[in-house]
Amino acid sequence: MLAVNIICVGDQKEKYWREACAEYAKRLSRFCKFRIVEVNESRLSDAPSDADIAKVVASEGERLMKEISKGAADGFVIAMCIEGKEMPSEQLSQMLERVAVDGRSRVDFVIGGSYGLSEAVKARADLRLSMSPMTFPHQLARVMLCEQIYRAFSISAGTKYHK
Repeated sequence: MLAVNIICVGDQKEKYWREACAEYAKRLSRFCKFRIVEVNESRLSDAPSDADIAKVVASEGERLMKEISKGAADGFVIAMCIEGKEMPSEQLSQMLERVAVDGRSRVDFVIGGSYGLSEAVKARADLRLSMSPMTFPHQLARVMLCEQIYRAFSISAGTKYHK
């Protein structure tokens, strides 16, 4: 069974975001081994300098890379970033199917902190994926990604969830 992880910066602070992710995790359990892995968020002042931001992005990137590297050597890494490729749900479904057929055992979706992903994480990624050119709060983006992963597996399984 394919392992699918969302590796992200920070935790879900509000209960309703945690409950939404938990609901999708429960639904996904019939399709894959699903987990959300959270790394610590770095704190910044209210008016950070560009150097402070770069340091935080690099530090968070190092923590994300440690979680990515804990995975199987045959893993597939997807960096969630605004400059990434946009794709419809059906294409995401096909891509996950191809990853599994190609013998990969793990897919890691990586979500950065407020200032994005480090170049090291983006360079490690097999795919850069964007949900939209719009900006979403990280809490909501995580829920949306959970839903899209569930939708992708539902499409592959031929369920009526995707209409």
